[in-house]
Amino acid sequence: MSTLETDIGASEIKEDIYYVGLTHDHLSVNDVMDRVRSPQAGAIVVFAGTTRDNFAGKPVKELQYSAYNPLALRTMLSICKEIHSKYGLTAIAMIHRLGIVPIGEESILIAVSAPHRQAAWRAGEQALEDCKERVEVWKREEFEGEGGIWRANRDGAAGQKLNS
Repeated sequence: MSTLETDIGASEIKEDIYYVGLTHDHLSVNDVMDRVRSPQAGAIVVFAGTTRDNFAGKPVKELQYSAYNPLALRTMLSICKEIHSKYGLTAIAMIHRLGIVPIGEESILIAVSAPHRQAAWRAGEQALEDCKERVEVWKREEFEGEGGIWRANRDGAAGQKLNS
């Protein structure tokens, strides 16, 4: 069963053991863990990506994320299904925050549960890397006193400076 729910600031897909979401709200580690909790799981691994205060030595003021929601959600669901198949997971959840994400706050949470820890560790890392590589989410880094740069949501990917 697949559902797509949209309202102001939120969109998500829940399908069997998969959950993906995009939101402008604060992210909750407990909520994402509860989405993958199962009596069949011996391990839950959670990754929380946070906004750091610098990039390449420059002070970061904040990050801003935007997405093409319908496509991003479909890509996130596809990644979840691939990761589940590869690692034999019990469940997987992935939620990305959109809009302004201040320093120290989470921009993405990924939770996986599996019968054993090794599969959970590997699946969590693979889910993050696939998300950063494929999901249609873009970020703008706002620097103190310099304006911003739009980047693909990948580590170290080149960006383009914008005049504010």
